[in-house]
Order: sequence, then structure tokens, then C-alpha cells
Amino acid sequence: MVVISESMVESDIEDLTTGNSWGAMVVTMLRKYPLGAFGAFIVFLMIFLAIFANVITPYDPVLNSFENMLTPPNAQFWLGTDQFGRDILTRIIYGSRTALFVGFSCAIIGAFTGLVLGVASAYFGGRFDLIFQRVMDVFMAFPLIIMALAVVAVFGTGTQNVIIAITIPFIPRCARVVRSSALSIREIPYVDAARALGFTHTRIILRHMVPNVMAPFLIMLTAFVGQAILLEASLSYLGLGVQEPVPAWGLMLQGGAEEYAESAPWVAIWPGVAISLAVFGFNLFGDSLRDALDPKLRQQ
Repeated sequence: MVVISESMVESDIEDLTTGNSWGAMVVTMLRKYPLGAFGAFIVFLMIFLAIFANVITPYDPVLNSFENMLTPPNAQFWLGTDQFGRDILTRIIYGSRTALFVGFSCAIIGAFTGLVLGVASAYFGGRFDLIFQRVMDVFMAFPLIIMALAVVAVFGTGTQNVIIAITIPFIPRCARVVRSSALSIREIPYVDAARALGFTHTRIILRHMVPNVMAPFLIMLTAFVGQAILLEASLSYLGLGVQEPVPAWGLMLQGGAEEYAESAPWVAIWPGVAISLAVFGFNLFGDSLRDALDPKLRQQ
């Protein structure tokens, strides 16, 4: 007869909630969400390349080499060189730093600002909610790229201004989604109990409401990163984003998409592939995260 003690049960529970559960989580994700796992692989590969770019790449991303101008892909330059003789693979790897920096900065700032404003709008309601939502409607009336272009036209070009231009359109979109979830949470009895106990509005919002809207918030956050990367590339391609000589995928497209489309197509092809893979990876990861966090989809 096998006797199961309380300590044995507690140790089993601890194993499931600590180190052993990470391997199970990875296996579960690979089995249930293979596309999401592929998207996560792309995301982590980008992060790895961005962190170790100076170790991986043998060339300087901004140093011109006119004797190697427009060299086709070969054993020395795996993806060829651009019109200034710079190694395209090196610039793509360093460009992941720019893409991830802009993407994560815009997504985090925009999503967190929208999170706080959306929950506050749902919590206070009344005239504050009415005025706030009308202001959000004005911002959401403009497409993302148009709003970003307008902000860049006011503040000018450069990495910091691009982050501001992309962040501003993200705020109302996140605030609207979070508000819809927070409206139902506001009516739950524990929020009324917190008010009855005399808790401040700030404590109720941050401690009791914000944690309960994290599922849609995380989904919006991952989606914003991919959108920000695409918007940054679009603005840089138009000459309104990151400026030379900073390695950026949009700038690489701007320099070779039209002029060298026939004579040196690799100048435009590889940056376009990098942008597509990055956005594709974040979208796949965000879709799988939505499936994993939505209880309705988990039951299907």
C-alpha cells in the first residue's frame, strides 16, 4: 500500500509551478500552437541578432566600400552589397536593433498609457468617460500612417520623433479595447467593496481593475510591436523616419527599391523579407497569445 503524504503532494505542486512546468509549457505551445511557436522563434531570433549584432557580423554597417558597390550575393557577402558597398546582411542584422527599439518603445508606451486611460475612463464613467471617448474618436478617425505622418510633420524626423509619431495613434486604440473589458469589471462586487472600505481611486484602478484586463492588454501589446515596425519602415522609406547612416530596413528599401530594382534586385528584396518576417512573427505570436488567454477559444 502506497501512502501519499502531504509533503509529497506539496512537492509535486511545487514542481508543476516551478522549473519543470517551463518544459511542459514549451511542449504544450509547440503542440497546440505551432504557428505561435514559429512566431515566437522569429521574435527571439530577432532579439538575439539585435543583442549580439556586433559579435555576429564581420563588417561595419555604416562604413562605405566603393570598390564593393552593388556586389551580388557571394561567399564573402552572403546577401550582396548596396550602392555604397555596405554589406546588406550586416545592415539587416543591425537594422533589427532599430526595428525592435522603435517597436517595443512605441508598443510599451502606447499600450501602458492606453491601459491606464481606458481603465480610468471605465471606472469614473459619466461626463469624464463621455468627453474622453469623444477625444479618442477624433484620434481614431485618422488611419495610423496618416496620424504618424502628421506628427512627424510637426516634430520633425529622427528616431525619438518617430517613436512619438507612432505612439500617439496607439493610445486610443488600446484605451478603447481596455475600456470595453473594464466596464464589466467595474460592476463586480469586489470593486464596490473596495470603495466601501475607503480605498483611493488610484488603488482601486491599479490594484483591482488593471490586473483583470491584462489578457486583452497583452494581445494589443504584441500586435502593436509588429505595427510599429511596419510604420517605422514606412516612415523611413518616405524619408520621414530614421535618417542615414543609421541602419534601418525602411532606409534600405528607400535606397534600392526603385533605382536598382532591375540591375541589383537584392538591394531591395532582403530588407523587404526582413520586414515581412518580423511583422509576420509578431502577428503569429499575438494570435496564439490571444487563443491561449481567451477562455472561450481554449474550450474549443
